[in-house]
Amino acid sequence: MAFELKQNLKLSQQLIMTPQLQQAIKLLQLSRLEMVDMINQEMEENPLLEEVSIGEDMIEEAPAETDSLRSLETDEIKPVDHTVEITGEGDGREDFDWNNYLEDYGPMGVTYQRAEDEGASWDNILTKTTSLTDHLMWQLKLSPMTETEMRVGEQIIGNLDQNGYLQASIEEIADQEHAAADFVTRVLKTVQSFDPPGIAARDLTECLLIQARLLGETNPLVEIIIRDHLKDLEMKNYPQIARKLKVEIDEVVQAVMVISNMDPKPGSAFQEEKVQTVIPDVYVYKSGDDYKIVLNDDGMPRLRISNFYREIMAGMDGGRDVDTGKRYIKERVQSATWLIKSIQQRQKTIYRVAESIVNHQRNFFEKGINYLKPLVLRDIAMDVEMHESTISRVVTNKYMQTPAGLFELKYFFSSGLSKGNGENIASKSVKEEIRKLIAEENPRKPLSDNEIVMMLKASGIKIARRTVAKYREMINILPSSRRKKFF
Repeated sequence: MAFELKQNLKLSQQLIMTPQLQQAIKLLQLSRLEMVDMINQEMEENPLLEEVSIGEDMIEEAPAETDSLRSLETDEIKPVDHTVEITGEGDGREDFDWNNYLEDYGPMGVTYQRAEDEGASWDNILTKTTSLTDHLMWQLKLSPMTETEMRVGEQIIGNLDQNGYLQASIEEIADQEHAAADFVTRVLKTVQSFDPPGIAARDLTECLLIQARLLGETNPLVEIIIRDHLKDLEMKNYPQIARKLKVEIDEVVQAVMVISNMDPKPGSAFQEEKVQTVIPDVYVYKSGDDYKIVLNDDGMPRLRISNFYREIMAGMDGGRDVDTGKRYIKERVQSATWLIKSIQQRQKTIYRVAESIVNHQRNFFEKGINYLKPLVLRDIAMDVEMHESTISRVVTNKYMQTPAGLFELKYFFSSGLSKGNGENIASKSVKEEIRKLIAEENPRKPLSDNEIVMMLKASGIKIARRTVAKYREMINILPSSRRKKFF
């Protein structure tokens, strides 16, 4: 076998994005909290970036756009024949103008002082609540137990899910603690006597039976229904239960009233949820007959390039080390200016999209959810002359504080259904209509899906029964057979 070395010339095209555009796209899809974290991280990594303190003279007007996102979009993916490595020197760019950079790249952001009665209320303060594990461990430590019983009790508590059900078997806990199964069962009975009632059960039947016994319920039908007729109970098929047990339906209803006051998820009240405060990115205020849109820059660091390094550069003499230092500072300045421009462009893009949303959904702000119009990304994209993917990034994890409440920008986008008069109505408005109809129904004779269809049709909304069923499930409303109340 002979090896042969050949040299071939091949011309090919690659699709690449400039570093500036990559950074702009990355910033655009970040939430507000992620944005603040990213800025703080950049300030730690880039010594030329500094935050402008309140009270300092700041440039209020953002610099003129030289590379708007819209113009970048047309060149988002540029066909090139080769890739040029940017080294920071000899790359065809003009030399950095140290005398003018402060004028071009001052602090970014929009300043706005709100009155005390404007914006969201911050009266509600979140505090750490007691977890289910802490609550049970506190009771366990107060119980007269041996050291071995305490260890088994800790294993039982540690194997409870968020609803308070035991996820490990008696045998698994016994093997883990090298104890007898009867011993573990005895400790489990002790834990099941703790608050909240029904805790550490292995299934729903045991959970409800524990609660019935702790309540001291004397009606024998309660335990019989729990143990043998849970399926009929779930379907509210009370006549069937009465026939099987050969009792009057009133007796079944009385037993069901007791069961309905029990908690099938005793641990849910102690669920450890990660609560995150939502800070709006945009405020919308009504001013006369119009709406005023204001970007929220509270807590957003205002950046500028440090003047300290210009003074260092001015005092540097020639030399290899000096050239290396200048090159480093130039690269850091370039990175800082890209970041500031990207942040400024992000704010402007969010403003334009929010403004377009307000213009499209003006009736919603004036009259409520029933007047929410069908809106898709394409509508906003055409209005602000941007790509749909850009609009999608803008509305992700961004929130708008309005006179009607706090909404995610995605909330205002919805598909539409046709009304009888030829107009379209948003699917969210239809869901709200369904919710209102069901809220006003007779609980002893709930509305069927077909009846809801007819009522919507009378109000000019033509919709199929299967669509009503789908929307009802989406807003977590049970079918009529399971909404019916006997007492």
